[in-house]
Amino acid sequence: MRLAVGADHRGTEAVARLVDHLRAAGHEIDVLADLEAACLDYPDSAWLVGRAVADGRADRGVLVCGTGIGMSMAANKVHGIRAALVHDELTAELSRAHNDANVLCVPADLVGQKLIERIVDVWLTAEFQGGRHARRVRKIMAIEEGVDPQTVTQ
Repeated sequence: MRLAVGADHRGTEAVARLVDHLRAAGHEIDVLADLEAACLDYPDSAWLVGRAVADGRADRGVLVCGTGIGMSMAANKVHGIRAALVHDELTAELSRAHNDANVLCVPADLVGQKLIERIVDVWLTAEFQGGRHARRVRKIMAIEEGVDPQTVTQ
């Protein structure tokens, strides 16, 4: 899978280790952050990763910052992005199965490296279930277009 990965300065160490883990699993990784920079602002990485996913240059994106909150807020401003902030394997799986999340946000300060890797692995293997969830995702996308989601029926 082609993955775009980014971080702010709080997530660079976790991302560097995560990239090694993902490459070892056979994924193609595009790191869209200067992991050597002393200061990285989360909106910059969220924009770069979000655009890569929205433009089709990456299948999915992974963002890591201190809490994941800022990353998820910023990434969700990119048209076509459904970013999910998760803290465990269950929310990672459900963000894909129910919400078709295409960007994963993880908090480097709140979960350990091994858990980050397990979260990402679960998220990458989980499949969108469609069905009633597809209608709900279409409603999310309608909101993004400025359309009343109640008008989405199918």
